[in-house]
Amino acid sequence: MEENNTQSVHWSFWVIGVVTLLYNGAGVLNFIMQMNDDNVAAMPDVYRMIIEGRPLWATGAFFIAVFGGALGCLLLLLKKSVAYYMFIASLVGAFITMIHTLSVVGLNSGPLGFAIGNLVQLAVTVFLIWYAKWTERRGWIN
Repeated sequence: MEENNTQSVHWSFWVIGVVTLLYNGAGVLNFIMQMNDDNVAAMPDVYRMIIEGRPLWATGAFFIAVFGGALGCLLLLLKKSVAYYMFIASLVGAFITMIHTLSVVGLNSGPLGFAIGNLVQLAVTVFLIWYAKWTERRGWIN
């Protein structure tokens, strides 16, 4: 039965899974870099202000956002429907992280990159939530 399921999966499933895993892997690397004091010291002032002033709850949310997204993509590629719940956790983490970032830089005072990065992150995560459910309905994951 697993052979049949593998053959019925469209090639785009693998492309989407790998590309989004790489995207979320970059988020994991970003998190790891932000945990290194030397890396943070070399960043522009506004980034340092956000990172150095980040409370534990926001750091935890950031961790959940990036690691939840990466783990969700890995689970998706392993055809596990629990990926859906990891993507939901990732979305919640992303929203909480954004609350802290916006409280530090404000709606209009932050660099354009913050707004674009946050919107892209939300769009990718919402897409992955939808995609995981869609692939489950198609029988590609279980």
